[in-house]
Amino acid sequence: MIPTVVWGTGNIGRAAIRAVAAHPGLRLSAVIVQNPAKVGRDAGELAGIGRELGVLATDEVGAALEGARAVVYAASGDIRPQEALDDVNRAIRAGAVVVTPALYAFYDPPSAPAEQREQVQAAVAEGGGSLFVSGVDPGWGNDVLPLIMSGLGTRVEAIRCQEIFDYSTYDQEDAVRYLVGMGQPMDYEPPMTAPTVPTMVWGGQIRLLARGLGVALDEIREHVERTELAEAVGTKTMGTFDAGTQGGVRFEVRGVVNGVERIVIEHVTRIHASVAPDWPQAPDGVGAHRVVIEGRPRIEVTVEAADEGGNRSAGGNATAVGRLVNAIGWLEAREPGIYDALDVPLRPADGLGSTNGLGGKNGLWGGGEQ
Repeated sequence: MIPTVVWGTGNIGRAAIRAVAAHPGLRLSAVIVQNPAKVGRDAGELAGIGRELGVLATDEVGAALEGARAVVYAASGDIRPQEALDDVNRAIRAGAVVVTPALYAFYDPPSAPAEQREQVQAAVAEGGGSLFVSGVDPGWGNDVLPLIMSGLGTRVEAIRCQEIFDYSTYDQEDAVRYLVGMGQPMDYEPPMTAPTVPTMVWGGQIRLLARGLGVALDEIREHVERTELAEAVGTKTMGTFDAGTQGGVRFEVRGVVNGVERIVIEHVTRIHASVAPDWPQAPDGVGAHRVVIEGRPRIEVTVEAADEGGNRSAGGNATAVGRLVNAIGWLEAREPGIYDALDVPLRPADGLGSTNGLGGKNGLWGGGEQ
C-alpha cells in the first residue's frame, strides 16, 4: 500500500481523507494542518467519517512527509499561489507523487509560466517525485468528460462546460462573500471575476482541451455578467444577503479557434434560486455540472453529485478528489515528472458494495497499484 499524506482539511481535505481511507491501494500515513486547534485530532473526526482512523493531525510538515510516497495537497492556492507551489515542491523533493487542484497554472503544464515550471522540474530532478494537477470544478468535467463526449459524434462545432450552483449552502463564507462577491455592493469588483483572473484560473483547462482536440487557439476571451438581489435572502450557513447587493454572477472563459468561440467554460453562481431565472439552471435548482457538445448529434450530459448529507458542492469536491486520489497508483508506477489530464487515464471502480462503510477492497474505489 502507498503511504499517503493529506495536506489540508478544508472542503477538499475532508473529501481527500475519506477517499484515501477508502482506497484499497493507499494507506493514510499523516494529515497536515495549519490550525493549532486541529493538531492532535483524529483524521476520521476531521473528515466527518464517524469513526477514528488512528492518524492524528500534525503541523510538523517534515515529519509527516518522511516516508510518504504520495501527497494529496488540499490546501488553498487562491490567495497564496507561491506558498502553495513551495509546499508542493517540498513534497516532490521528498520523493512523493503530489496530486492537487491548487496550482491553476499546471492544469496545462506546457503553458505554465516558465519560472514556475522550472521550479517544479528542479524539485522532480532533486527528489524523484511527480505532479498531477486537476481542477475542482471538477477537473474531469472540464477535460476528460468533454473529450470523451467529443468522440461520440460525427461533427463537433463547439464544446461548453458548465458549473451551475446555488451557493446558499456553501460552507466557505469568505470565498462566497469576498472572492465571488455575493452580498457586496454592485460597484465592488470580485477578485474571482476581475479582468484576466478567469483566464488565469480556467485558461489552462481551455488550452488542455484545445490540445486534446488537436486545434490551435487564436486567443482566450472573458465575459462576465453580474446581477443584484431584488430582496434580502437568508442562508443557513452565512446569514443574510441584502437586497441591492450582488446575488448572482455568470462568467465564461472562451477559447477562440479560427475566429470562432469554440471551447467555453462557464460558471453560473447564485445565492438564491430566484436570482436570474433566465440563466442556465441545475435540474434540481441546487447544483450540477454539465457538458454540451454542439454538433451532429448534439450531446448533453448533466452530472449531479452529492456528499456530506446531500450537499452538491461537497459532491463536486468529492468527485474531483476521487479523480486525483485514484490517479496515485498509476502515477507512482511511472517515471518522475509533471503529468496532466491527457496523460492520466480514468480509473474504474474496484468492484461494488462495501464491507466497512468506506469502500475498502470491495468498495467504490478502483485502482490500487498497477
